Amino acid sequence: MTGVPASAEGGQGRPAPGGKLGAAAVNQASLWNIANILTMMRLVLVPAFVLLLLQDGGHDPAWRAWAWAAFAVAMITDVFDGHLARTYNLVTDFGKIADPIADKAIMAAGLVSLSALGDLPWWVTGVILFRELGITLMRFWVIRHGVIPASRGGKMKTMAQGVAVGMYVLALTGPLATLRFWVMAVAVVLTVLTGLDYVRQAIVLRRSGMAAERVRSGNAS
Repeated sequence: MTGVPASAEGGQGRPAPGGKLGAAAVNQASLWNIANILTMMRLVLVPAFVLLLLQDGGHDPAWRAWAWAAFAVAMITDVFDGHLARTYNLVTDFGKIADPIADKAIMAAGLVSLSALGDLPWWVTGVILFRELGITLMRFWVIRHGVIPASRGGKMKTMAQGVAVGMYVLALTGPLATLRFWVMAVAVVLTVLTGLDYVRQAIVLRRSGMAAERVRSGNAS
């Protein structure tokens, strides 16, 4: 992902070469860096994935295999663009906005399409999308007080969702079809638990931030 906070200095705490002019030139040129290109590729893959999945009524195993390939590429680029952005200081304002949009778009496209085809209960799609939208709004609610770091549970949730949706995209039968049910069940449980934990952390962060503001206000007066 490329939504990593940018620094006034270069990556890893190194000063940007050439002062302000050099930093501006680097930022201007970095829009077309490899991390952003991967993010844009993921955005393009969203409609391509949906079209492939819905071909011939959405139940053709061959088309669904191609749809799975598009989904898998999108999920893999999600891992690599974040690693590249953090490692090589390729963070841009575009990446901060586009990356989370691309993440949620590909997952939402998969969930909604599968529910529309009757392969996945609508309540599962509703729970996952409600959690993702709610957490996004929660971030805006507490952003002036700080940022809640990604937890291990959140990363496990993302992985479980990706694997589960990928398995549902494929035309699986027999034991594999049963297995994907349980993988999705784990994904839903992790979605709910990590969402509740995020709400708890957000409330604690906001309360501590407001308390600190009151202390600063009292000292200033």
